[in-house]
Amino acid sequence: MSTRTLLTATTLSASLLVATGAQAQAEPHEQYAYLGLGTGFSSLENDREDVDNFIDSGASDFDLDDDDNVWKGFAGYQFNRYLAAEAFYADLGRVRLRGNDGANTDLESTAYGANLVGQFPITPWFTPFAKVGAASWETDVDGNLGDASIDLQDNDGFDPVYGLGAQFNFNPVLIRAEYERYDFDSDYTIDTFTASVGLRF
Repeated sequence: MSTRTLLTATTLSASLLVATGAQAQAEPHEQYAYLGLGTGFSSLENDREDVDNFIDSGASDFDLDDDDNVWKGFAGYQFNRYLAAEAFYADLGRVRLRGNDGANTDLESTAYGANLVGQFPITPWFTPFAKVGAASWETDVDGNLGDASIDLQDNDGFDPVYGLGAQFNFNPVLIRAEYERYDFDSDYTIDTFTASVGLRF
């Protein structure tokens, strides 16, 4: 292959890559609606004594298994490059209390609410963001820690949610990675780490 032929082929390949990249990274419309689904894992930020206070059990002889899978769905609207609002529903997984006598108790949490999302576009395809909002949440408690006389209480409330993440824009697809904190109670705070995929309309 001659030098000229090689140079021509290289130039054409580079042009094709640039064109493909420009199409994938095209500047999104400043206003659009979007939907998405995500999954990941959760972690409880509290210790055994906090959890005992949260469910008012009066028990102390148990261990915590607080890592579980989570999933969520969200729908939002971007008003401009810097601000969006979204509603969400999240299944935050299970925290298991393992009694030393072999009994198990499960705390399963869900939440739904809304966030304001502040966006900080660095390039047309990469946008870090921060979010703040509130969630109506519920934690169902199933079990008795091996002692039927202990009354384990379900819990619910309306409390803040915070988050940080980054969004990758490939019109019309968006991909997110994010961390969120569900601050249900001083005795019960759940952190989640999720990856999501969505569509813009």
